[in-house]
Amino acid sequence: MIVIVAGVSGTGKSTVGERVAHALALPFYDADDFHPQCNVDKMRGGTPLTDDDRWPWLDRLATLLAECETTGGAVLACSALKEKYRQRLMSECSDNIQWITLNGDYDLLKQRMSERQDHFFDGTLLQSQLATLELPDYGHIIDVSPRLDEVVSHTLKQLP
Repeated sequence: MIVIVAGVSGTGKSTVGERVAHALALPFYDADDFHPQCNVDKMRGGTPLTDDDRWPWLDRLATLLAECETTGGAVLACSALKEKYRQRLMSECSDNIQWITLNGDYDLLKQRMSERQDHFFDGTLLQSQLATLELPDYGHIIDVSPRLDEVVSHTLKQLP
């Protein structure tokens, strides 16, 4: 099974994804770890990525997901903000991907981001991500305002 935990920065994609992967005994991958340094530098500097910046990164992730599909699955934390990005991520997989989109309001996400340490994403880009976000009409949209253990439990209940 391939599970993608998506959403804007600050929703807890990595934390929720890691816990879901552990519960399902699947490997966990954070899409941020696959960005080329030039993308990291742009985001750290407060510059939003363009589609041209994202395509090679999304292609690497699509290949990774296809490889994981042949070895039993994985959980990937990835922003996947637009439908065309989600389509690219799914492009090399033959099975259905389980989509979990974490969602929360601006104030909560801004607070969470201000508490982060050692993350390259400049918090000023949150508004840009929220403006770019196209919520999918498939998968499961999970509210991130409850406690983390509740979000993880609710997420796991949505998976087959």
